[in-house]
Amino acid sequence: MSLTASIDYSHDVEDVALAALLKLSRGVAVIGHDDRLLLKNPGFDALFGAGLTGPAVLSMIGLRARPAEDSGPFQVLLDDGRTASVEVARVPQGWLITAEDVSAALVERERAAGEARVDILTGLGNRLMFQEAMNAALDGKDTRFAVLMLDLDRFKAVNDGLGHPVGDALLVKIAQRLRGALSPDDVAARLGGDEFGVIQVGQSQPQAAAALAERLVDLLGRAYIVDGHLINIGASVGVALAPEDGGSYAEIVRSADLALYRAKQGGRSTFRFFESAMDEQMQARRRLEIDLRRALALREFTLFYQPQFNLASRKVTGFEALLRWRSESRGMVPPAEFIPLAEEIGLISPIGEWVIRTACREAAGWADNLSVAVNVSAVQFRSRTLLSTIVSALAESGLAPNRLELEITESVLLEDLGAATSLLNSVREMGVRVSMDDFGTGYSSLSYLRSFPFDKIKIDQSFVRAGDQDPGAAAIVRAIAALGQSLGMTVTAEGVETDDQFANVLAVGCTDVQGYAISRPMPADQIAAFLTSSPRDA
Repeated sequence: MSLTASIDYSHDVEDVALAALLKLSRGVAVIGHDDRLLLKNPGFDALFGAGLTGPAVLSMIGLRARPAEDSGPFQVLLDDGRTASVEVARVPQGWLITAEDVSAALVERERAAGEARVDILTGLGNRLMFQEAMNAALDGKDTRFAVLMLDLDRFKAVNDGLGHPVGDALLVKIAQRLRGALSPDDVAARLGGDEFGVIQVGQSQPQAAAALAERLVDLLGRAYIVDGHLINIGASVGVALAPEDGGSYAEIVRSADLALYRAKQGGRSTFRFFESAMDEQMQARRRLEIDLRRALALREFTLFYQPQFNLASRKVTGFEALLRWRSESRGMVPPAEFIPLAEEIGLISPIGEWVIRTACREAAGWADNLSVAVNVSAVQFRSRTLLSTIVSALAESGLAPNRLELEITESVLLEDLGAATSLLNSVREMGVRVSMDDFGTGYSSLSYLRSFPFDKIKIDQSFVRAGDQDPGAAAIVRAIAALGQSLGMTVTAEGVETDDQFANVLAVGCTDVQGYAISRPMPADQIAAFLTSSPRDA
């Protein structure tokens, strides 16, 4: 950078240049080849002080001798605590030094950097801060620490039911409780949504992590009052220990997440430590997920049908459609193994649509007095396309609406009873029948009978099978049968396998039965032969 490179040193230009130099807030000085201070402006004096010699200036900016080449920018800490940004460049007269006060800019930058590591809503750290804190803990050799990943249970229902402002206010209260449960050396962060992380250091592990996880499950699971609403949620916690459960941030977080997933699988509102078997199980789950996604495209699903038998007419009145997966690589996969996974990964809706369409098409070929029942999961029920799927499936197959029956469980009604009953009423207006499956296993089954007039209630098979040995279970079957009779609803006993069970449910007033005592589930091409034989000589 040269003073003469683009300056015409006429007197007028010199006057203009001098005036500009005096007005600059940026400090400017020129030190000659003999170390004399040839030129400086008021901005330079404001930064470094007046009356300085050339060597004093060089010393102040950290240069013991004239530099051999241009240098900077670099920062200089001044005696009064301010910070100057300095650049040095060669010019024909010697050395040009420019400097400016960057103290305020640095403070603002530090403030912004700090805010970039803080979750604005809760005041806890964010994911970036969490990662930096864990990396710092990992760099501390011979240090063992614990990482706890927390996920709130039923938080989505709060957001959906009461609105995001209430949800945000709840998160603030949760953060306050979380902070109060930690020691001064622990680090807490909100990682996103309703997920939180804690790094516990300086404690005896795993005892300290277990105690903290138990305390957090209890503390965060206590009732909250937010904007006049009494809110009950829960917290699930996954715990990983460093360094045994991972040597890097990614590995430790993954281990803690696997433990959290297992805690939620185990019934929620609990905690689990990471175990090496979890990783193997997650890999197996991932392979199952890949195969499940391919199964729909490869048409590996099929429907089996189990007869529903009316005790008064002694005839089969319909069939329940049961989903089966015959995998090319796995063989027959049990529904209990893949249906929960399909619900979790959002695949149950397209699978459920296929079930409805296939069941309607195949049932259309049966006699007109036979109905088909299809199970609809809570996830599928929330889909906006369910009603249109039913309409088009009936239209395409030609099946009469009164020959289709939807089976739902209590979980369908739990999240939003109003929206659920509205959809059920729309289904009923079409002529489609609705039954409550697994009746008696939920907490509010009786109250739901007041909200919607079901056509049928199905007694859960656990009561039917236990009735032989358990007087309490037998009393429940008897009470449900009487309830159905008083409400004018069909009552089907599920899981009837033995002659004694058949006789028991007949004696207490059940109207229909379903189970191995009538027949095992069968593929569609065996139904005609089954109907020509006597399914049950009652």
